[in-house]
This record gives sequence, structure tokens and C-alpha cells, in this order.
Amino acid sequence: MSLGKVARSLVKPARGVVWSSASALNRSYGAVAEARAVLDSELDGIRAAGTWKAERVITSKQGPHINVDGSRSSILNFCANNYLGLSSHPEVVQAGIDALKSYGAGLSSVRFICGTQDLHKNLEQKLAEFHEREDCILYASCFDANAGLFEVLLGPDDAVLSDELNHASIIDGIRLCRAKRLRYKHMDLSDLENKLKESQSSRMRLVVTDGVFSMDGDVAPLTGICDLAEQYGAMVFIDECHATGFLGPRGRGTDELLGVMDRVHIVNSTLGKALGGAAGGYTVGPKPLIDLLRQRSRPYLFSNSLPPPVVGCAMRAVELLLASSEISQSMTAKTMRFRNKMTQAGFTIAGSAHPICPVMLGDARLASLMADDMLKLGVYVIGFSFPVVPKGKARIRVQISAAHTNEDIDHCVDSFIQTGRQHGVIS
Repeated sequence: MSLGKVARSLVKPARGVVWSSASALNRSYGAVAEARAVLDSELDGIRAAGTWKAERVITSKQGPHINVDGSRSSILNFCANNYLGLSSHPEVVQAGIDALKSYGAGLSSVRFICGTQDLHKNLEQKLAEFHEREDCILYASCFDANAGLFEVLLGPDDAVLSDELNHASIIDGIRLCRAKRLRYKHMDLSDLENKLKESQSSRMRLVVTDGVFSMDGDVAPLTGICDLAEQYGAMVFIDECHATGFLGPRGRGTDELLGVMDRVHIVNSTLGKALGGAAGGYTVGPKPLIDLLRQRSRPYLFSNSLPPPVVGCAMRAVELLLASSEISQSMTAKTMRFRNKMTQAGFTIAGSAHPICPVMLGDARLASLMADDMLKLGVYVIGFSFPVVPKGKARIRVQISAAHTNEDIDHCVDSFIQTGRQHGVIS
């Protein structure tokens, strides 16, 4: 064979490989283009519906007064979960700095490998003491705590009975378990009883509810729930993210507020709201349950340990609340001041006596426009719409903080009145 023929025989397969690769690349680009078109269509639909969630940029620390990118002056913040104003409390911040210096930025590991410090164990002990439970386990978030509980506790012979408006993290956590799932109507004790009767053949039954429902600010009827649970031999679980630290005489939460601390068996809550506002969640309950979660709870086993500065901040926040209930007790009067003034002005406020004060508007676009106009008046609030709340139930969710002054609250109300009249919500 001549040298030319040999060369041509070698070139042909190479060309085939090139063309094959080019064809595969074109198909890949085509798939990406098709996916992009689908995504762009979804995004256009969100914008058209008026439910687009823009993220405003804050250029200061969290607090009742903040700086917002694009605004020249300080803005009143009425939509943070910073219920007790501890996110920027000097002692809480200093505790985080001290922990950073002593324990470093992070553990680079999960808890059971080499990610447990005495700092973590001390915080777990204090949280168990705070809630008056046997033991506690920390998670990266309360979403993780809810994701990690039900799969470990409940099996195919068990049943879980969940309020239909429970938080998304509870819903997702329940989906992971193999128990029989029954959903009862929102805070409807009669329907809960029917579901308890329906599930009587189950080995274990767990009634699951938010202590406070974050979108509406309404408090679960825990006394009635506990009565039914005891009557039908079920356990009770509550998610206390929007109650821990400020509900009840000592700020212990919904179960203390309603006098059922010894009747609620498992509590999940967060460090990311009233308890310093950084990050982290936890479960408190019977020690055998906590021990089992340490062995089998996937979000705990496969997530890095909470960073020491976060733990330090939360520790100091809990210590402040264990030492005094003065901060939490200041919430009630401020909450009722806002609710009463807004109701007198003609607004509809959902919930009752909770710092979450949803100003009900109905229309998603209206809620977004009013929130933008409120920012121009120096008040930071956000419109909530589908899928965060049901369609037709759009609102601006105002959240009162212990750090707000009466003057802050009155300015917020006056801004709502001006904006509400502008948009025809009130006369």
C-alpha cells in the first residue's frame, strides 16, 4: 500500500470522530436551548402574574433600622424574623466574635467524624433546659430538622396526622417517611378526631402542627390537640420557629403560652429567627429519640457541623432569655398597638395577638406595588403571594420586633394609610 493510501486510511476515521463529536455537541447545545426556552417561559409567567420575588439588597446589619441599596436614608424594617432584636445585639455579636477566635470558622466535617466541639454540646444542653426537655440535637437549619425527624421515627406501621397548612419543610419531611399520611383541615379539631379514629390500627401515631402558622400568625389549638392525642393514644409534635423566644410568660413558646409543655412530646425550632437570627435548627424531646436521630437522621449525619460563630451567637441569645423574660414580655403591647391602629384605619389583619401581622390584600400585583411604595416612604415590607400563600390570599406580612419603638410602629401605620388610600384599599 502506498504511503498516500495509508495516510488517507488514517484520516478518514479521524474525520468521523470529529463529525461525531460535533454532532453530539450540537445536540447538547440544542438540549440546553430547549431547556432555556422552557425556563424563560416559566419566568415570564411568574412576572406576568405579579408574583415575581425580587431580592432587595441590605447594606447594613439586620435590625429595626437598616440601609437598603438604592435608598439614601435609613429604612424602617418591618419584615424580618428578628423578633427580639437579638440579630445585632452587642452581647450576641461579641459572643460570635469570641467563638470565631477560640474555635475557628468551621469544622470542615460532620458531627460524628470530627465536627463536635464542646460548644455544640453546651448549646444543646442549654436548649434542652430552655424547652424543659430531656435532650437536644442541632441541625444546619430547622428545614433539616424537619427533614430528618419523620423518616427516623415513623415506619410503615405508623401514621402521621398533619395540619393542611403546615410549613413546607414539614410537608417535605413527611414525604420522606413510609408512615400512613393523613392530612386534617387547618386547626379543625373535629377533622383531627376523625383522622385519629381512622388511624387507630397504626402502631404509633404522631400529630404534627406548626405552633404558629407563619403566613397567618394564628396559633394552633394545642390544648384541644393534646386532649385528643391523649384520648386516642397519639404523640404530639410542634414546629416552634415563630414562637420560640417570645411566646409564653418566659418566651418558651406556644406550648408554654397554652400551658401544655408537659403534654407536647417533640419540639423542632430554629436559631435563625428570635435566637440570634444566624442559622441552625434543632429537635428537643425524649433522650432515646435524640440518640436515634444521632444514629440515623440523614441531614445530621451528612451535613457539616454548625460553624462555631453561629453557635456562639445562639448560645448567648439563649443565655439572655434564660436569665430574664423582660425582652419577650415587651412584644405584646407593641403587637397590639400595630394591630389596633391598622384595624381602626380599615385594614384587614389576619391572625390574633401574634407579632406576625398579615395585611390582607388579595391581589398579588397590588401587594407587590404597595410594598414598593412603602419602601419609598421609608418602610421595608414585602408582598407575599402564590406559591408562598394560596392564590387570592396575597398580603403584606408585617412583623413586629421588640426592638421597634412606638414611634417606629406609628410611622409604619401612617405609611400604610397613605399607600392604602393611594391604591384604593381604604378610604
